Parts: sequence; C-alpha cells; structure tokens
Amino acid sequence: MNSIYFTEEHNMLRDQIRRFVEQRVMPVAEKWEEAGKVPREILQEMGELGLLGIRYSADFGGSEMGALGSVILAEELGRSTFGGFTVTVMVHTDMASPHLDNFGNEEQLSKYMPDIISGKKIVGVAVTEPDAGSDVAAMRTRAVKDGDEYVLNGTKMFITNGVYGDIFFVAAKTDVDVKASRGVSIFVVEKDTPGFSVGKKLDKMGWLSSDTAELIFDNCRIPAENLLGEENKGFYSIMRNFQNERLVLAAQSMGEASKAIELTLEYVTTRKAFGGVLFDKQVIRQRLASLAARVEAGKQLVYHCAWLDEQGLDYIKEVSMASLLL
Repeated sequence: MNSIYFTEEHNMLRDQIRRFVEQRVMPVAEKWEEAGKVPREILQEMGELGLLGIRYSADFGGSEMGALGSVILAEELGRSTFGGFTVTVMVHTDMASPHLDNFGNEEQLSKYMPDIISGKKIVGVAVTEPDAGSDVAAMRTRAVKDGDEYVLNGTKMFITNGVYGDIFFVAAKTDVDVKASRGVSIFVVEKDTPGFSVGKKLDKMGWLSSDTAELIFDNCRIPAENLLGEENKGFYSIMRNFQNERLVLAAQSMGEASKAIELTLEYVTTRKAFGGVLFDKQVIRQRLASLAARVEAGKQLVYHCAWLDEQGLDYIKEVSMASLLL
C-alpha cells in the first residue's frame, strides 16, 4: 500500500496478517460461529507469529511497534468478515492488556505479559455492569481491603472473552466517600480465583464466535499485590485507553467496509440483469464510487489518528470524530 503513514515494515505486517486470515481463518470460521468460541490454538498461533504483542516490549516477546501496527491488525482482521473473531483478538490486544502495559509494575509485567503476548493466556477487561456501561463512575462493584487482600463483590455484564478467558482486569470501587471518578481501582483477577465465577454465557445476534459473559464476584479474595497501578486511580486508566479502543474499532470498521465494497463489486460485475450485468448501470457505479470515497476518507482519518498517537500528540478530538463517523 502506497501511503505516507506506512513503512515497509508496516506493509510486511499487513501482508502477513492478510495471509493468515485467508489461510487460517476464512476456511473454518463458520464453525467457530457455531461453536461460540475461537479455538485457543488459533490464538496461540497468532501469538507465535507476533500478532498479539505488536505494541509491547521486546523484553516480553513484543514487537515494539506503534499505533499504526494496531490499526493494521484491526483493519485486516475486520476484512475477515467474522466480527466475533476480530473482537476476540482486539479485546485481548488493545482493550484489556493495555491496562497491564500502562500501569503494571515490573513484577506484574514479568508475571503476566509473556503469556499474554504468546496467546497462552487470554485476557478481558471487566468494567461494564448491568446498570453502568460507559458511565464508569456509576459502577457498584466494591473492593474492600482486608489485611493483605482485597475482597471483591459485584457483577460485571457483557464481558468479551468472559467465558474462556484466563485473566481479567476488573474495575471496582475502593472508596465510596469521594467523587465517583476518584474512588475506582483496577485489579488483576485470574480465572480460578475462589469467589469468581461466570454467571452465564450471553446469547447474541451476531459476533457469535466471541464469547460474552456475565461475571460474578462473591467475596472474591485477591492478593493486594494484584492492584494494578495506584489505588483509586483506575478511572483514569480506563479513560486513557478509551482513545485506543476507539481507534482500533474504527480501523476494524474500515476493514469491514472495504471488504463489503469488494464483495459488492464482485456481485454487481457478475449478476446478469437487463441484458447485461448490474455494473453496466450508471447509478450502480456512482453509488459504489460514493461509498468507496467515504471508506477511503475514513481510512485516512484513522491513519492520521494513529500517526498523531505515535508522535505523542493529543488526538482525542480526531479519534472521537473517527468513532462518530465510522
């Protein structure tokens, strides 16, 4: 791809991901939809190829690329047409694990990050609750310190990778006497922790291969050392990664839209009607040209957002525009 934003390394990454999707995903992903999960072997294979640690330190097996690498991953996975597979990966790479990367201490990074990057452990982020979605400050899950442990109580809802994931970054209130946004903390909770259970696997209309669950914490005791970052600073961690979430979801949307145009073009150039094919009709060509222009404009906005991030510049306005547009 000729672009002012992408280097030869980026182009090689894109080619690698596209081949992987075509060879290892497209032929079998319908079965994943029926099974309601992405096979762990596929995720580990992605880890072996370096696709789960694009942004992370080489000390743990990562590639140390920037936001443009994440955009390429999201865009190419989006082209698979299997949104459940795409979001399973993107939650792992760009919505959950960044909390560890951004705020984990040396011990936490060394303990968890190698397995996350290799795909041996799959992660999720547990913020949303039945009555608190994007309104993070309204969450009710509590974490009370008891000696050298915290005791978690509460319920999380609509958690991606919730059924089959191994590690979760869980947000909970640790101080109810201050302004809501100043009393939230994030904890690392492993799947087999006593008091932590999957309430139920949730049925969905689409994205069927993405396992989505209700998570229940009933006097769930976790070591105090599993506090991620500073106590009562978790709200800011969540807000910080919202921009990255918007970025990769916009890129995923662009991949899906690009593939949709390709599939439509294939159809209208072969579908016979009115003495020719549909593509012979000027109105069809004009409509496709208009849609292609919108997709290309959207891509350039997404790429610019990623570039701004790599330059260390604020891009909240631009990525919010991308999220709204796409």
